[in-house]
Amino acid sequence: MSQTPYTFEYEIKASPKVLYPYLSSPSGLQQWFADKVIVRGSAELHFYWDNENHPALVLPGKANKSVKFDFKKGDSEPGKHIIELSLDVSEVSNTTYLTVIDGASTFKTDADAEELWDYLIDKLKEIVGS
Repeated sequence: MSQTPYTFEYEIKASPKVLYPYLSSPSGLQQWFADKVIVRGSAELHFYWDNENHPALVLPGKANKSVKFDFKKGDSEPGKHIIELSLDVSEVSNTTYLTVIDGASTFKTDADAEELWDYLIDKLKEIVGS
């Protein structure tokens, strides 16, 4: 069964150059996104939440712009369980926006998804001083 990805957008008072390492590096992700992040090979990360391993391939992105993770779920085909984090700067206001597209998580309600991502992004904002 295919689900529609959840999409959220957040305003963050930090430049993409400051934010990007928190979205793309294991140490940065471990500070706000997962309990632990371990590198395996050149393009695979293992995310741990509540001592459960969730392996993901790191898909090609753009430096200081976007990162995508393809989470392996059983025998599902690649590309079905992706979380994408992308940064965009408004030319008018010079404000940085983080867009989250979560097609990997399953939630009982849309409100549950929003609550989790709001919590995670609040942690990220606290780290970067936004």
